[in-house]
Parts: sequence; structure tokens; C-alpha cells
Amino acid sequence: MAKQNVAEQFVDILVRAGVKRLYGVVGDSLNPVVDAVRRNAAIDWIHVRHEETAAFAAGAEAQVTGKLAACAGSCGPGNLHLINGLYDAHRSMAPVLALASHIPSSEIGLGYFQETHPDRLFSECSHYSELISSPKQMPRLLQTAIQHAVGRSGVSVVSLPGDIAAEPAPEKAAETAIVTSRPTVRPGDAEIDRLVEMIDEADKVTLFCGSGTAGAHAEVMEFAGKIKSPVGHALRGKEWIQYDNPYDVGMSGLLGYGAAYEATHECDLLILLGTDFPYNAFLPNDVKIAQVDVRPENLGRRSKLDLAVWGDAKETLRCLIPRVKPKQNRRFLDKMLKKHADALEGVVKAYTRKVDRHVPIHPEYVAAVLDEVADDDAVFTIDTGMCNVWGARYISPNGRRRIIGSFSHGSMANALPMAIGAQFTDRGRQVISMSGDGGFSMLMGDFLTLVQYNLPVKVVLFNNSSLSMVELEMMVAGLPAYGTENKNPDFAAVARACGAHGVRVEKPKQLAGALKDAFRHKGPALVDVVTDPNALSIPPKISAEMVTGFALSASKIVLEGGVGRMVQMARSNLRNVPRP
Repeated sequence: MAKQNVAEQFVDILVRAGVKRLYGVVGDSLNPVVDAVRRNAAIDWIHVRHEETAAFAAGAEAQVTGKLAACAGSCGPGNLHLINGLYDAHRSMAPVLALASHIPSSEIGLGYFQETHPDRLFSECSHYSELISSPKQMPRLLQTAIQHAVGRSGVSVVSLPGDIAAEPAPEKAAETAIVTSRPTVRPGDAEIDRLVEMIDEADKVTLFCGSGTAGAHAEVMEFAGKIKSPVGHALRGKEWIQYDNPYDVGMSGLLGYGAAYEATHECDLLILLGTDFPYNAFLPNDVKIAQVDVRPENLGRRSKLDLAVWGDAKETLRCLIPRVKPKQNRRFLDKMLKKHADALEGVVKAYTRKVDRHVPIHPEYVAAVLDEVADDDAVFTIDTGMCNVWGARYISPNGRRRIIGSFSHGSMANALPMAIGAQFTDRGRQVISMSGDGGFSMLMGDFLTLVQYNLPVKVVLFNNSSLSMVELEMMVAGLPAYGTENKNPDFAAVARACGAHGVRVEKPKQLAGALKDAFRHKGPALVDVVTDPNALSIPPKISAEMVTGFALSASKIVLEGGVGRMVQMARSNLRNVPRP
């Protein structure tokens, strides 16, 4: 039997760690690894058109599955293209292993063709970034990288020169067990005791939840019911908390809606639960705050805390629920539920006025119809910019849907690449890319990846021929819009030329039928919807501090965004409020 080389050993370890795909673009320094993938039936090479897409796709796969995903780039410019998608995966806490192949080991440090230093370049967007300079470092270095990615929920990067990848692997190399899942973390007794005391002392408690509450929906609802707490959420907490929630008061932040802002400011105790909510201008500074997070580095970096609790949200709630005293007075909760319903009733008119006749089409209407016709277990990938607004306000989570975007890193062009990674995990599941025309055209080449693999991703293109979020930022700075106009083709015709289903929608009455036809199509499809560039959005609460870096129209020519089916939930919750 032929002796295994380093590349083959590398690929075998990825397979042992559960990696099923390696996204990337081939290149000479990667050839030994790509060939090892070719000869290994347990893993596939996914050929994308741009390495940035490879990293975004791997990050999305990791978020959908909760398991390690992988991508690769060839030496120099090839792996350098990975960096934006890796930043996003790292900030989204997605376990991703990136292979950055390298120039010949004998040439490192001598200014060789395509030379970079990937072990240095990726250090800021990874938990672990190291160079394999000798076959003797395998497999321990790769196993260490995997354990960093999985154990700390983020990116690890392994730099591997092509010549070393082709060398024989060391004989009898130790292969230790690979960590592929994370443990739960229970807070210390002292912190639990103090948090119970603070909750029992407070008359009005508000929960503000983030993505750290994934898998803890039942516990959050039980806890909120026991202490009569309104429950607000950050954008990344939306998919885990908003559905089946009789205590829902909406979302705070730049894309916020409802009464979450009021609930967090009018309480006696605010509990930040599994959230690293970045906008401290939306957090109160005159109420007691306790924060629960599995990552201790997140504790207290957004606001002054009265108590920091290091632990999983779910485990912490399991400790709290049997110990806190039930609260009988629900006046605060009912007040916030009414404010929430009133707030939603006030803005819902923004998308109900003549939407069936308005041309160009209201983007709010597009998102609302999309929410209605999409599958109950669909995966939505959402472009940064105004698509974030419409996704945040109109896509209804239900415990089965997934909503993924560049919500922490804020990169353009993320939706299509993320849809690729999400669709590869399950070809039978509906995956919808909510793309803006700016983001889509930035990495449009990878629409060809959908065609090449016949991936049934459905791209719903919000086409307003502008970088509208940037226009808003210019307006708030008192500047005229400049450099934001996009001269676009007929994207549906482009899709058809690529070999996919493509349809252009310019009138509201065409929309529902076009979406349903695209969703019934067995392969990739694109629905190019011409939308109103004047549809803007503002957060529910504005101060001078909040305006900086955000879109606030000085002229107040604003459509505030509506809230789709959320208003129905708010009305339903309000009916449960006891009447005197």
C-alpha cells in the first residue's frame, strides 16, 4: 500500500471531524490537497468562482448545521480572498477551518512570487492561525486548529506550503480524539444566588435576548412567564425568540421596531441574555443590568453591569426557574405589550397603502409576500443594507426557519454565497437569497456556481438600482447622494443566459405568481423585482448619538417599514392582557 502524504492525512482528519465539503478555487499550491479530496469518497470539492464565496458558504453551512465546515484558497491572492468571509464567520461564531496554502517552504521570507504571510494575515479573524513548516507537525497541528474552531466557535486557519503537502506523512503519527461538539457551561453558585436576589427584588424585569438563546426558547418563555417579563431581542436573536412568544415586545437597535426600546429603559432590572448587542446608545444607563453570556469577554463591554454571569443562557435559566419567586403583578408587562401593539399598528400602514398598485413596487410589500409564500422551514440568507431592514421586519420565524446574514460583520454581497453553503447541506430544503442589486452584482459570478451544481437556490433580488443604505448615510450627513447609482442589466435575462430560471417583476400583481413559479422550479431561479428606491427606514427611537453612521432622512420622507405578520402576533398577545 502506498504511503500516505501530508495532503491525504490532512483530508482524512477533516473527514474524521465531520467535514463533508471543501469550498474553494483550485491552484498550484493546493493541488496535492485537491487531488486528495478527489480520491476520498467521503468529502467533496466545491468549486466556486471566488474564494470570498467559499468562506461565506462555509460559514453559512456551519451556522445551519452547527458543525465544522471548511474552505480553502491557494497561495497569496487566492487565500487572501478568503479573508472577508472568514471575518464574517468568526464574528458570527461559526466553526470554520480554512486552509491557506502557501508558497514553497524554501522560499518563505525571500519575496517569492505571490508571497504573503497567511499565518499573520488571518490572526485577527481567527482563534488559531499557524503554519505547518514540517510534516512532523501533522496531524497534531490540524487537530489543534479543529479544536479551536469547534471549542471556541469561530475560525481556525492552517497555512500549508504546497511542497510540504506533497511530502510523505510521518509514520505512526499520533491521532488523538477530535473534539467536535461543545459542552454546556453552568454559572457559579455565587452568581446564580446574586441574580436570583436581584430578580426577586425588582418589580419590573425585562429580558433582552440574542443568538445565545438558540435552543433555549422553552426556558426563556417559562422564565418570562414566571417573572412577568417583557421579552425583546436583537437581530441575531430574532429567529430564536420572536415566534410563539406571548411576551414579545420587538427588536431594539438600528433596525428595531415595537416597544423593545421602552421595555429596556423603563424596567428596574434588565437582563441581557446571550447577546453581544453592539449599539450601546440603545441601552439604558440608569437601570440595573445583569448580563449572561458563555463568552466571558463579552461581559460588560457594551454597558456598565451590576452583575456579570458567565454561563450558557439555557443552563442559567434552568438554574433560575426553580429558584426565583413568581411575580403576581403583570402591570409592567401588559403596559409594554400594549405599547408594542400600538407601535406596530402605527407603522403597518406604511405598506398597506395602495401597495397593489404602487410602481415601483414597495420593497416592504415584496418582503411581506415572500414571507407568506415561502416554506415553513425555509432558510433565508439576507444581504446587508436595506434587505436587512425588510428581513428583520417581515420574515417571520417559527422555530423551523433559519435567518442568516452578515449581522455582526456587516459585509455586502453575503446573501448569495451564504445560500450556496446553506443549500449544500440539504438540496430538498428551500433556500432563499434576499439580495440587493448592489450585493448581488458584487459577487454575481457565483450565480454560475448555482447553475454548475444545479443548486435550487431561489434569489429574490430587491432591485432599486442604488446603494440605498449608503444614500441614507449621506443624507444624514447633509450630503447629496453621489456614487450610489447602479446602472443594472435585466438580471432575469442574465439568469436565463446562465441557464437558470429568471423572471422580472415590475408590477405588484405579478409578484406572488412569479415567486411561486420560481419556488416550484426544480433548479436555481432568480426573481428580479424592481423596487422603490425611496423606501427608507428609521429606528423606533432616535437621538443625536444614534444618528452617527446610520440612515436617518433629514427630510423625513420615510416609509417606516411596516412589520408584516408581527402585528398579528402583537394583537393576539394584547388580547391576553387581563381587562379591569
